[in-house]
Amino acid sequence: MTDAPVNQPVEAADLEQEGDIAADYIEGLLDIADIDGDLELDVRQGRAYVSVESDGTSLRTLSDPETVQALQELTRLAVQNKTGHFSRVILDIGGSRDARQQELEKLVDRAIARLDEGASQASLPAMSSYERKLVHDIVSERGLISESYGDGADRHTVLRRA
Repeated sequence: MTDAPVNQPVEAADLEQEGDIAADYIEGLLDIADIDGDLELDVRQGRAYVSVESDGTSLRTLSDPETVQALQELTRLAVQNKTGHFSRVILDIGGSRDARQQELEKLVDRAIARLDEGASQASLPAMSSYERKLVHDIVSERGLISESYGDGADRHTVLRRA
């Protein structure tokens, strides 16, 4: 994989390679834990996505948002170890991303309610870059402005009226 300059799109083939490495890593973890799951790979919006689904309830524990976040970070490290480059692979276990999207929408709606009550701005808790991106998209859809502030684990989003 070649080094891509900051903010330059990564080639689809490189993202597919990241997805394959990530899927192999996740499959190994599932085998160790004796958990059944079907993996699906996708490339969209400049990222590799790996989804794990199951017909049963075997993924219930793993689909907790904090667990998914931790597994995603481990998976990114595994991909980085193989490729030598930072990875932005996204992991979804048992629909955890959809569930988190809904939680973020409710969080944004509560922040908008604070603005409706007269606040000049509303801050959201710190979250990952991926979650902040989702929040920015939700806020934009609702006709408001959002910006991220802070560094590292303290980076959070602030909403304002347009």
